[in-house]
Amino acid sequence: MANQNDSFIDEVTEDLRRDRLYGMFRRYGWIAIVVILLLVGGVTFREISESRASAEAEAWGDAVLMAEGSGDPAAILQVDSQGHEGRDALAGLLAAAGWVESGSQDAAAEALQTVAGDAQSESVLNELAELKLVMLNGKDMDPSQRDAVLTRLSRTGAPFELLALEQKAVALIEAGRDEDAITLIRQIQRKEGLSEALRMRLSEMMIALGVEPEAAQGLQAG
Repeated sequence: MANQNDSFIDEVTEDLRRDRLYGMFRRYGWIAIVVILLLVGGVTFREISESRASAEAEAWGDAVLMAEGSGDPAAILQVDSQGHEGRDALAGLLAAAGWVESGSQDAAAEALQTVAGDAQSESVLNELAELKLVMLNGKDMDPSQRDAVLTRLSRTGAPFELLALEQKAVALIEAGRDEDAITLIRQIQRKEGLSEALRMRLSEMMIALGVEPEAAQGLQAG
């Protein structure tokens, strides 16, 4: 008899639990449905956004290539960046390169100056524009300003540290400070991450300064 009572109680308890569960689902089930819809909608929206961004980037790139092919660097600057950060800076750098090739140094310098002073651009693009501006103007720049810019660009860990150091060596040579230039070049040659092209240029600079080729090669190997 006890077993029958226990079985009856278990059945009633199970029915109560089931009724309570159904009641909670009827009362709060819509929340779960909304959450599921939001998750599905969020994933779909992200995929659509990424696809649209990719298509816009591809269209922008095609337009830039077409503008480059026109032979007029100014046309590159007319390509609509659609408010995307960095595209205006990239367009400025490409236009400057086109003007350099055509011999329009003033136009190139103006484009690079615009990119360098654009607070909306990524810092790496700003610094690249500054470095190119120093390379373009060279000894026509005020020596103290040139040194200040290159010192900042050649700080440890900077994206263009090694190239900026190379330009500092060039500035020293142009100033007639050959011994200081040799010392700096030796320091650069000992650094990690030198490209083969940079190694070659540094070696050529050392040879031009009177350092024997064997000595320059030995420094690179060390």
